Amino acid sequence: MVADRSQSKATRSFHGLKPECLPFGEVLAQSFAVIAPTTIPASNLGLIVALAGNGTWLSFLIGMVGLMFVGININQFASRSASPGSLYSYIVKGLNPTAGVICGWSLVLAYLFTGMSVLCGLANFSGLLLGHVGIHFSTITLLAIGAAIAWYASYKDIQLSAMAMLCLEGTSIVLIVVLAAIIWMNAGFAIDGSQLTLRDTTPGGIAMGLVLVLFAFSGFESATSLGDEAKDPLRSIPRAVMGSAIVAGLFFTLTAYIEILGFSGTGVSITTTEEPLGFLADRAGVGILGDLVAFSALFSFFSCVLGSITPAARICFTMARHGLFPSLLGKAHSFNRTPHIAVTLCSLLMFFIPGLLSMLGVPLFESMGYLGAIASYGFLTVYVLISIAAPVYLLKLNKLRSRDLVFSALGVAFMSLPVLGSIGIPGSDLFPVPEAPYCWFPYLFVVYLSVTCGWFFIQRIRSPRLIHAMQQSIEEVHERFSTLEPITVPTAQPINSYED
Repeated sequence: MVADRSQSKATRSFHGLKPECLPFGEVLAQSFAVIAPTTIPASNLGLIVALAGNGTWLSFLIGMVGLMFVGININQFASRSASPGSLYSYIVKGLNPTAGVICGWSLVLAYLFTGMSVLCGLANFSGLLLGHVGIHFSTITLLAIGAAIAWYASYKDIQLSAMAMLCLEGTSIVLIVVLAAIIWMNAGFAIDGSQLTLRDTTPGGIAMGLVLVLFAFSGFESATSLGDEAKDPLRSIPRAVMGSAIVAGLFFTLTAYIEILGFSGTGVSITTTEEPLGFLADRAGVGILGDLVAFSALFSFFSCVLGSITPAARICFTMARHGLFPSLLGKAHSFNRTPHIAVTLCSLLMFFIPGLLSMLGVPLFESMGYLGAIASYGFLTVYVLISIAAPVYLLKLNKLRSRDLVFSALGVAFMSLPVLGSIGIPGSDLFPVPEAPYCWFPYLFVVYLSVTCGWFFIQRIRSPRLIHAMQQSIEEVHERFSTLEPITVPTAQPINSYED
């Protein structure tokens, strides 16, 4: 028997959200939806190949390994407590409120710009598909339709969102795996020496490719925002974090290798092809399968937009309840039990910036790359911070082991590679400075953090109790969900309930 310190399982959300409604499959779907693995091989791979060349597969492999270490650090928190504040709450707990605010603002930018980038992909891809049948909509119309449908699903019901993401992404992945197998079979299961020997590839190219690879993986941790809504969150969320990184990494590495191999000798460049799998499917004589993949990729773009709104809104919701954002954003819908005002604001922002770029004449395909690169810096910042915070947190609990320090150092080291690739070393052939506008984005991100953190310091001066209120609120959540010291007797089974 277990001498559980709580007498009953929590029956309602600590924050007014819909409690314990998502089983593991739907929690995993949240992380997969923001990763949107279908969109990379179906549409965006050329953007990465343009930077990493024949080293694209290695960029994906390095990215997977690095994020596995980051995932281990995230799970030091996720296996002990749960909150809709995601990594923002974890870093406040592990480091301090200032680091938490940097994380919170970085995550808001990262998820919003991920949604914006993929919304551009949704509009671009749907425009191409509709154009094949003679239907043409303006770019603004396509952007608005995508954002509006995603807003409605997020506003209405988290379970509706999760089920849609699970079905759409699962179907897409299966179709792409089948098509990739056919493409490789038609190539005689050839071994591509130019890729394996990294021909004409530099370390700087692989490192710069890691910036967009990180964007490809971005959101693998987004299940941590479902702390109130997941069933058995202290188990399902850590499993979703690690499982999504590994499965997506293997999927990306394999499909990148096969697609680059498929384009070799065709006289067509994958870097300028907006439907690479469709092109390869036609060459393999399975054009109908290519059409199915394209159709499913369209829904994958949508599920990523939807998946990006979910964590962005919940982080805004949590920060608002801590006094960092307007209090209106911290309200939950009385019937739907969703952060409806935060969802609405995030949806509007996701539409506004891509719409503005479109009106300025920036092509959707280019906007995808620009917005995705900017999003990557938000995720990079957060992944470095969580890797630093994990051993500090464990030290406070007297649970720190030497291997935890190793995982922390490896997480920081792997995340430093795309930083080096995105900034470059002037005059270096190995790590050249990226071409404009990519070379500007790291500095624009630093300006963004300077402005937002400057606002936080002004808030601290105006309201000296702000820090105390943040810490107290997060402590209450952690105490409610903590499983640090389960009390057992010799016949105990694992604890499955939360502290009350």
